[in-house]
Amino acid sequence: MRFSLIICTYMRPKPLLKLLKSVEKQTVYPDEILIIDGSTNTETETALKSNAFKDLTYYRVSEKDRGLTKQRNYGIKNVSNASEIICFLDDDIILEPDYFKQLIGTYSLKPDALAVGGYITNAVHWKPSDSQNNPSKFYFDGWMREEPVRFKLRRRFGLQPDVPPGFMPSFSHGRSIGFLPPSGKIYDVEQIMGGVSSYKKSVFNTLSFSTYFEGYGLYEDADFSLRIAKQGKLFVNTNARLEHHHEASGRPDTFKYGKMVVRNGWYVWRVKYSTPNLKSTLKWHATSFLLTGIRFVNVVSASGKKETLMEALGRVFGWFSLIFNKPKVE
Repeated sequence: MRFSLIICTYMRPKPLLKLLKSVEKQTVYPDEILIIDGSTNTETETALKSNAFKDLTYYRVSEKDRGLTKQRNYGIKNVSNASEIICFLDDDIILEPDYFKQLIGTYSLKPDALAVGGYITNAVHWKPSDSQNNPSKFYFDGWMREEPVRFKLRRRFGLQPDVPPGFMPSFSHGRSIGFLPPSGKIYDVEQIMGGVSSYKKSVFNTLSFSTYFEGYGLYEDADFSLRIAKQGKLFVNTNARLEHHHEASGRPDTFKYGKMVVRNGWYVWRVKYSTPNLKSTLKWHATSFLLTGIRFVNVVSASGKKETLMEALGRVFGWFSLIFNKPKVE
């Protein structure tokens, strides 16, 4: 299948070059690569002129098209008419050599797939299950990993997710793709990570990335996935492997990030559940309150105390803002 790769970038020339060098080593190479650059300087453009990559086209966007979702929509408009699949990668990713072979091959194995996500290998340490049902561990499909503190506390308060990873509970706050093990299996999900994603091009005949998610675009992938899930199937292929290195440059300040965690989280919850019942609403707010409290506690032990405090305050501001100014869901 012919496929295009779109990489949206912002002020990260060095990580971008590392990603492109890992793309060069792919056993299956994209039919075209589109770099959509929202940088406010020319460093990325200069770096690409000094390093030639096959079938790469560079676009530097103006202010009106700057921001993750806007840049993605810009890229979609410029892909080849012959492409059948459109892939997206964050600019701080490094691929294993057969990433695209595994990812694109999923569409043959799962003909009903509208979207397929890749699998990040360097975020979580998994082990084969010991079958002991240790409360400090999370168990799934014959594997286990450490259970994060936030989920241990949520269990105590009856706020644990009641659906598998990659699906959204009725009160949101589900388990992410990071809770799927490196089993080599293809998992049915309703959410994939936007920075390691792919979609059938036909999806964009009726859908586009929401410009509600300005700038950094936190949870834009959840929004888009949930809207696709209303039309068809999404999968994660744990054999489509890569590393995500979370480059600090280009990220918003921590207060703004904290505010987005709450407001954008509320938004995507209402994308799936437009009229949640009272129990689900109370559980959404209770979970948000608990997670915010954990961030305040983290201030004591965190190395970046100021940044952690500002994120926690941002969450509080975001929560209060919902009382007076709820986001309008498209």
